[in-house]
Amino acid sequence: MDHRIGTALLSTLLASLVLTGCAADASESGAFGGNVDPEPGATGISQGGAQDFGLFRKILEDGKIPGPGALDDLGFFAEHKLDYAPPNCGNNICMHGLLGVMGNMITGSNCTLVQIGMNSPIDVGSMTRPPLHLVVAVDVSGSMVGEPMDYVKAGLVEMIPALEPTDRISLVTYSTSANLVLDHVSASNTQALQSAFQGLFAAGSTNLYDGLFTAFSVADKYFDPAYQNRVLYLSDGMATAGLTNPSKLTSLAEAYAKKGIGVTTIGVGEAFDVEVMRDLSEVGAGNFYFLEDPKAVVEVFTDEVKTFLVPVALDVNIDVAVGGGYVVRGVYGTNGWQTAEGGGTISIPSLFLAGRTSSDDPISEGRRGGGGAMILELVPRSGAISVPDPYEVGSLNLSYRDPLTGFTKAQSTNIKAPHMYEDPETFFTDETVEKGFVMLNIYAGFKLAAELSADSDPRTARRTLEAMRPNVDTWLAEHPDPDIQDDLKYVDLFIENLKVVEANTTPYEPADPPPPWPAD
Repeated sequence: MDHRIGTALLSTLLASLVLTGCAADASESGAFGGNVDPEPGATGISQGGAQDFGLFRKILEDGKIPGPGALDDLGFFAEHKLDYAPPNCGNNICMHGLLGVMGNMITGSNCTLVQIGMNSPIDVGSMTRPPLHLVVAVDVSGSMVGEPMDYVKAGLVEMIPALEPTDRISLVTYSTSANLVLDHVSASNTQALQSAFQGLFAAGSTNLYDGLFTAFSVADKYFDPAYQNRVLYLSDGMATAGLTNPSKLTSLAEAYAKKGIGVTTIGVGEAFDVEVMRDLSEVGAGNFYFLEDPKAVVEVFTDEVKTFLVPVALDVNIDVAVGGGYVVRGVYGTNGWQTAEGGGTISIPSLFLAGRTSSDDPISEGRRGGGGAMILELVPRSGAISVPDPYEVGSLNLSYRDPLTGFTKAQSTNIKAPHMYEDPETFFTDETVEKGFVMLNIYAGFKLAAELSADSDPRTARRTLEAMRPNVDTWLAEHPDPDIQDDLKYVDLFIENLKVVEANTTPYEPADPPPPWPAD
């Protein structure tokens, strides 16, 4: 089985994303060092932040070309369910470190990929959560007229049955200014909730700051350590009134997160401030979703609402130490990486349960709730001759704070290779990290195609995706997977949209690609 992307175009792609070393021949897989085979059934764990790439999908479905800002690795990875070994570490969160070793697709030199995933023994269907004070802040500016407002109203009504009688709900609406509509109302008062949600209407400009500030103020007023105190912040646009500096919003969210009040953000329409909504969710110990169609409304407000409002871990740190023969070239699937001597640290404000339990489940409503993974690309250290243990790839040390008890939990794991780094040989711990490798390449293809299109080069963007597509198809023939199959659908859609753009663009010969391997 040959998974090489196989053209100079994709070599350029992967080099530009510093992924080149890991886009390689992946012909065999197996287990090493007593690893337990992955199995479905365990609850996945997702990082706070982007939980989908719905905006990217929506743009393609509308026949348009997404810009580079419409896709990020955290959101893309989160829509992929990766099955890990059973969560038998003794804690509510178990970390798994997987290994992929393969020959570089450009030079043939060694590439080592470490995939970090987490799962939980907690059953989402039977779990009990602490009572919740949820402050819903809804953008009711004029741009919300039509589908955006319809989606929000339908979603909030869908959410009511998922609430517990002990929960409290407040509703803040904001346009030119903010207004408090529901003040700490019992969730058992379903008539009041339904009436308020269905009575939302749109008019005025967009004062993002006033809406967020008012929502946090209400949450702070009723703050109770026995409750989960959270803000659900919905918007379809850019700030056009009040304080419009995005840093003011993120500073506000970060300050309240430290007080124990988190924020989950939901974007609707295609004109909302993607970066602001993503950043708010990350610093605010929450999640970010995009509502692109009625199916997404149902998925987010019925399936995901069971998990996205209550974190299962706070102040998460994963310390990564790599063996003396390696250096970290790139880290993907997280925005919390900080490089340090001999490795680095991944800092994550919050972790949540992910709703999907098996990668084999067919996709019905949508793919949210996959959980995703973090992927580190390692390359041999320049000039390394020998190390105390050449088979030692590295170690991972997880620590986090339990949000219910306040106690710190910890777990460590070591990762070893079946051969020395000087003697590359294709190897995967199991099929889960092999899927991660394919997922990473698809993300890279999407990202570069979007960047090339933004640089007025749709032809090279199309050829990049066309070079990758048959290799993904080949992998799928031997490893049927609903997530990757769905990815391929959007690869095809992207290609077709690019053909339309090309037909309206003056023909030209694409420039020679830059050197495919960046200097180490």
